[in-house]
Amino acid sequence: MSQTLEIQREDKKELYAYQKGDIDAIFDRLDNAPPKHHLLYQLPTGGGKTVIFSEIVRRYLSHNDKKVVVLTHRIELCKQTSKMLTGFGVTNKIINSKVKELPDQNDFSCFVAMVETLKNRINDEKLHLDNIGLVIIDEAHYNSFRKLLNSFKNAFILGVTATPLSSNIKLPMHQSYHELIVGDTIGSLIEKGFLAKATTYSYDVGLTSLKVGINGDYTVKSSDDLYTNTLMQEKLLHAYTERSLGKKTLIFNNGIHTSLYVYETFREAGYDIRHLDNTSSSEERKDILQWFKKTPDAILTSVGILTTGFDEPTVETIILNRATKSLTLYFQMIGRGSRKLPGKDEFTVIDLGNNAARFGLWSDPVNWQHIFKSPEFYLENLRDDHEIEMFFKYSMPPELRAKFSKTADVSFDVDEEHKLIIKQNLRSKVVLDKSLDQHAGMCVDNTETLQEAKMLAKELEDDIEDRIKRYSKCLSQCSKNYREWLVDDYKQRLTLLIGKKYREKIMNEPD
Repeated sequence: MSQTLEIQREDKKELYAYQKGDIDAIFDRLDNAPPKHHLLYQLPTGGGKTVIFSEIVRRYLSHNDKKVVVLTHRIELCKQTSKMLTGFGVTNKIINSKVKELPDQNDFSCFVAMVETLKNRINDEKLHLDNIGLVIIDEAHYNSFRKLLNSFKNAFILGVTATPLSSNIKLPMHQSYHELIVGDTIGSLIEKGFLAKATTYSYDVGLTSLKVGINGDYTVKSSDDLYTNTLMQEKLLHAYTERSLGKKTLIFNNGIHTSLYVYETFREAGYDIRHLDNTSSSEERKDILQWFKKTPDAILTSVGILTTGFDEPTVETIILNRATKSLTLYFQMIGRGSRKLPGKDEFTVIDLGNNAARFGLWSDPVNWQHIFKSPEFYLENLRDDHEIEMFFKYSMPPELRAKFSKTADVSFDVDEEHKLIIKQNLRSKVVLDKSLDQHAGMCVDNTETLQEAKMLAKELEDDIEDRIKRYSKCLSQCSKNYREWLVDDYKQRLTLLIGKKYREKIMNEPD
């Protein structure tokens, strides 16, 4: 079904009103901007960036006696771009690793090249491109293109991206581009029927064990440590069965180690799943993607490789089994599910990395002009993990709640209790005394022996952590060390209080 749709779309080469409007705005700059102008154009994934710049190339060549270079960063994108340009009647040549020289360059008006390949050819002095008037850079947020700007000093540079935020914070995009044109929003494209609507389900995940690497994102090692633990694997499986059972699902992970764990977890649970990463051979990749395309309830667990240059409209669910600090990656991952098909107007996003809390929902409005001009301000003001986790609402898992079946209410509102205590001019610690009394009572009421009660108390660790975290927030000053001490002290006091309550229980039992 999706293949037929793609072929129809390619045959028609239909330009929509919003695409025509953006093309006109770009040509207005092309015709009237000063020489050596660098223009950046933003449009969401699925908005048809390749269609737009293919039409720009066609129109430019029909009005100018100069040539065009289109730069991409992946070989798959080179092939897709070349095919689209051909569909627009543009004779083009791919400059790949096999092309060492260009004796036939006069036969072509447009060249499609990978940034690294073209840079190497120019550095080898084997290849010289003459009379280039326009350079289009696809996925312009990757900074590799900067190495080539000196080779096209007199050309108009047009960068195209869904997220005008540099992959390298030290090289902001406003240093390479003079201005940004913002295209239609995700919300508008959904409303007009061009993109599928996302329903996001977020599952709270404690991320404070994650470490940030030199690239500004969470390290693979710390992500693997967190996401391969049994609790996280169970949470992932539970989220899948609750929200995506029987749907075609694409799972994104931060590390190969995690993806392989996911593969084993789902296989053992009896689900049809495959794993794909950048070490897979091209044959394996082709085979797996073919299987994924034709299997209705397929689950594909992957690492990084499918964020760009991959288009499978039949995907119904995206699972973010990772956290990221990269806004670009966040949009790229979710964008893989946003393609529309007959019968597919919506898709599901399962967020297991607090990403929606960090960046907002995928379809929320974004001030791209602000991000383009002040990326440091934007990044500095992203909510950090501690702040996000402050708003988690702890909910006792059903299997644990069943162990406290004799207790009518196991909840305890720390914030409300703290307000009451302050009103009564009592010390803050009274809140913890009341919490301890409830926890001890729960353990004693739902067990038959002191040993059983103490064992049951050990299962309250998450609840205790949550209550201490909320209590710490109520205090004006509270260091991490003090918070950790409070947790340890709470557990010791709970054990002693359970012993005291058990003795009282025995004393009060009738002879």
